[in-house]
Amino acid sequence: MSHYKYVSHLWNDAEVAKLDGVGRLVYRSNQLGADQRITNTGGGNTSSKLIEKDPLTGKDTAVLWVKGSGGDLRTSKRDNFSSLYQDKLIALQPLYAARGDKGLKSKAEDDMVGMYNHTTFNLNPRASSIDTPLHSFLPGKHVDHMHPNAIISIAASKNCAALTQQIFGGKMAYVKWMRPGFELGLAMQDIAQKQPNIRAIMMGQHGFISWDDNDKACYELTLSFIEQAAEYIESKYQAKGGDAKAFGGAKYQTLDTPARQATLAAILPWLRGQVCKDKRMVGTIQDDAKILRFVNSVDAPRLAELGTSCPDHFLRTKIKPLYIAWNPQSEDAAALKTKLAAGLTQYRKDYATYYQNCKHANSPAMRDANPTVILIPGLGMIAWGKDKSESRVTAEFYNCAVEVMRGAEAIDEYVALPQQEAFDIEYWLLEEAKLKRMPAEKELARQIIIVVGAGSGIGKETAHRLVKEGAHIVCVDKNVEAAQATAKEITDQYGVGIGVAGTGVSNCGPAIGLSGDIMDRASIRRMLDEVSLAYGGFDSICVTAGIFVSPDTTGHIPDDKWALTFALNVTGSYLVADEAFKSWKEQGLRGNLVLTTSANAAVAKKGSVAYDTSKAAANHLVRELAMELAPLVRVNGVAPATVVQGSAMFPRDRVIASLAKYNIPYTDDEASESLTTKLSQFYAERTLTKNPITPADQAEAYFLLVTQRLNKTTGQIITVDGGLHEAFLR
Repeated sequence: MSHYKYVSHLWNDAEVAKLDGVGRLVYRSNQLGADQRITNTGGGNTSSKLIEKDPLTGKDTAVLWVKGSGGDLRTSKRDNFSSLYQDKLIALQPLYAARGDKGLKSKAEDDMVGMYNHTTFNLNPRASSIDTPLHSFLPGKHVDHMHPNAIISIAASKNCAALTQQIFGGKMAYVKWMRPGFELGLAMQDIAQKQPNIRAIMMGQHGFISWDDNDKACYELTLSFIEQAAEYIESKYQAKGGDAKAFGGAKYQTLDTPARQATLAAILPWLRGQVCKDKRMVGTIQDDAKILRFVNSVDAPRLAELGTSCPDHFLRTKIKPLYIAWNPQSEDAAALKTKLAAGLTQYRKDYATYYQNCKHANSPAMRDANPTVILIPGLGMIAWGKDKSESRVTAEFYNCAVEVMRGAEAIDEYVALPQQEAFDIEYWLLEEAKLKRMPAEKELARQIIIVVGAGSGIGKETAHRLVKEGAHIVCVDKNVEAAQATAKEITDQYGVGIGVAGTGVSNCGPAIGLSGDIMDRASIRRMLDEVSLAYGGFDSICVTAGIFVSPDTTGHIPDDKWALTFALNVTGSYLVADEAFKSWKEQGLRGNLVLTTSANAAVAKKGSVAYDTSKAAANHLVRELAMELAPLVRVNGVAPATVVQGSAMFPRDRVIASLAKYNIPYTDDEASESLTTKLSQFYAERTLTKNPITPADQAEAYFLLVTQRLNKTTGQIITVDGGLHEAFLR
């Protein structure tokens, strides 16, 4: 097939010609993974059987290079692939047969995965995939196992076997659903031996696999089967009325964008609290036309209840999503909360029943019974995960499931994987072992922390310090470009994650930059609502924004500057706390508020009366808010001494004024960095530690106060002043 409409042909002969055998495998894998119509994030695997030199004997030997456990085809590199002796893999077949004959087939499957270690070529440390036998036992030198929506639509159809024959005319065989592993590999081997002319197999409820002795031919064969399936589905779909009749037609209408976002912002903090009873989660909104077409449809309740079909899908989306029959045209947000509360209660009961009905004597304990996908007519889908990347991938996988249901319903009747089979995948002991091998989560994992004043100085440093410990950071600044620049620094370093996202702020990664004026209550509310739309809610807030107004030439502070100082340094923090507490109460999860005061709050100084008194007021605001927000929110403060380096409060003119005030020599043409260093060292000499105080020193205090390390501390001020004895308590 020379023209492709439903997939992208990305093969470039000139690029491939430069590569060795493993390089060509990596290239093929990356091209297949680059098109999500071919396979989903983290799904599918590829292999090549190559001749290598045995490091022990020096002789040529056949080696299976196959994508190992974990990883994503689009981004895989050479070290993502396992390498195994092909003859040793084949030699495992009698061992498996002997164990299976004793009635230990399930255990034998698990045992075989452990045996792959004994077939490893050249000490390759990459763990082998459970799909290894599928690649080893098929005759082709190059094998692609993909999960395209079009193919899974056929695999998840009631009459899959007949449809496979009808659509592909005998060029693709069929194998019924089997859990990936040795049994399935042997079944495929048997099919290939009995039907030597076929080069592809439809895998019931799962996907398909194709092979060839030429890697480019294998790649194009994979594409051609997907293209053929998609073409067939679309012709049937259009014949049945297309989008207008999809999923039985529309039952509900989508709210316009402002109403949709207002409703979501109103419910999301509360909803996050409901689904985070065991562990905190991060949300992603999906509200594009395709998902809204589904959630608004007549058939959505029936299809959602069936759950997903492909194992890759339900491992992310659970056995089924939670569908809420809310009418966006006649019911309000309060009614939606009521229905969500009832739906969540029933979902947890259903999940517990599913676990009890399907568990085995050695099954792992039941996991979190809350849904990871919630479907709401008029609004779209809300997906949840341990971080933003995972929730986006969860959304992606349910989008795939929706496309599979659309295709299956167009050509036949959609059927889901039986619950027992789904359970045996979800609670597979090997899957449990993989989860236990995962590295421990970072200290601030699953946390969403707002840093106000993140555009520069202490705020910027705090944002970088917290994200390093796993937090999601909302960078807020009145200068939105500065906030976005800090967020970009973070995402450039840590990536934006993978997967799809909805519209607006939901399309973000571990950090996002937002505008916020803490002297304007409406601006604060807009910012907090945007945070909810981006992540589902928030856990902690660090307010680092502040202002220092120098007296005029007479030493006087004008009235408007006095008012501005208190508005920003005191009232602004109060407004943030007051608005945020509304969301914290809705969410019902314990949080932290950290305000910035100053060593000047305890030390009277000539020439800074407005700043010093505002910070003294901020000190007491910490204590008052600790009383007001308890026990849900801990409120503490960080009191820096003079932070010159990296601070937006010390522009060049203020540095020069301070140098002149203290009779520190300088020249007018001296570099700003030199001037700053002189002033910083001057202030350091007035402390007990004799070291300049930096934004990084302050960030460490914010970090401590938003962790659980000081979880019994509230209403306190931590001083980070280098040991300024004038500020000692008295």
